Amino acid sequence: MQFKWRKWNRAIHRDFGYLFFAMTVIYALSGIALNHRNDWNPNYIVIEKVVNEPPFTEKPTKSQVKELLEKYGVGDYYRKYAFPSEKRMKVYLTGGMASLNLETGQGTIEITKKRFFFREANYLHYNPSVYWTWFSDIYAGALVLLALTGILIPRGAEGITARGAWLTLLGILIPLAFVIYYL
Repeated sequence: MQFKWRKWNRAIHRDFGYLFFAMTVIYALSGIALNHRNDWNPNYIVIEKVVNEPPFTEKPTKSQVKELLEKYGVGDYYRKYAFPSEKRMKVYLTGGMASLNLETGQGTIEITKKRFFFREANYLHYNPSVYWTWFSDIYAGALVLLALTGILIPRGAEGITARGAWLTLLGILIPLAFVIYYL
């Protein structure tokens, strides 16, 4: 009986594709997010607000501070407040801080919130534990296997001996060109 390698190749490619579907999506999306971390914060949403109030003649009370925060839509984040100097008030918020110059009435509010999905995906992308590193290494090996089995699935004019060869060569040349150019 002849060994049916194409049947096994398709089965391995299919089953590993199913098994590592979620990992591929997680690593792909978090990889894109991390590639653009200079453009946005992939882990947190940062809410910044400018405060423009009339100057304060005396230090605000707790109820006045809460009222001020309500005006800017962050009243629910209040924790406590302090006066680091005569001119300045700091308000500690859940996930943030407000700072106000009492003489000018000018200040800022900054609150950070965890970004849904990306924070967790990036956490996994940074290899948080030894066990996750092992699993990631297995996944990396599976990606190599998926790539090899994938190029062997098509036959004929679209297979690796025809059109597939040119596309595979192009896929090798692009990263090689970047390496040569940047190194």
